[in-house]
Amino acid sequence: MRVVHEPADGGENRTLATDVEMAEGVLAKVRGLRFRRSLPDDYALVFPFGHAGRRDIDMLFVRTAIDVLWISDDRVQQVKTLRPWIGFGLARADCVIELPPGAADGVETGDRVVVESDET
Repeated sequence: MRVVHEPADGGENRTLATDVEMAEGVLAKVRGLRFRRSLPDDYALVFPFGHAGRRDIDMLFVRTAIDVLWISDDRVQQVKTLRPWIGFGLARADCVIELPPGAADGVETGDRVVVESDET
């Protein structure tokens, strides 16, 4: 599985992460990246929701900064870097993707970001 960024301006596609974890259950979504000391460079935690809604991310007990992408219909709605412990973000999305800090550099609102399976 991998997370791929497709710029809206027609620029070259790039892989944001190949070490992808899905947070599908309620407990996995609540836990998120809490209590982890670090993140691998090529890592992404994906929160699929199945329908668009207001999705908030808080950084309580998250020890490292992260980049967060709020996605709706494969289009980026918001990109934000959240600070450890005190960061907070909110946007409408059907999927949220958390990445190591700097991994989302160059990703902008309106770009396409998709999670591809290994079979794609």
